[in-house]
Amino acid sequence: VQLQASGGGLVQAGGSLRLSCAASGRTFNNYAMGWFRQAPEKEREFVAGLGRSGLGTYYADSVKGRFTISRDNAKNTVYLQMNTLKPEDTAVYYCAAGISVYRSAGLYDYWGQGTQVTVSS
Repeated sequence: VQLQASGGGLVQAGGSLRLSCAASGRTFNNYAMGWFRQAPEKEREFVAGLGRSGLGTYYADSVKGRFTISRDNAKNTVYLQMNTLKPEDTAVYYCAAGISVYRSAGLYDYWGQGTQVTVSS
């Protein structure tokens, strides 16, 4: 499956962005989806995950209550709605597809190219 992430940009602290990840190729709804992020000189970290059927959402503690992951299987797209953004959310955000939701990046099979999110203070 090929993944294409989009929707990043520059936003002030307290603002919102919605990231999208469009999938093509293999059957999208066969895959659980995850969002990860990587800040400069830091390891890639889990942000949010969503099961194949859209049930079962998982979040990193740092984004819980602010970010929402969702998917539209008819559009082969997964979204990450990010509200109340903070400067520490600044990173390149990646979407990933796997057979289940994992918090470890190494367990995903497919990755998008990443989209930059910059939050100014």
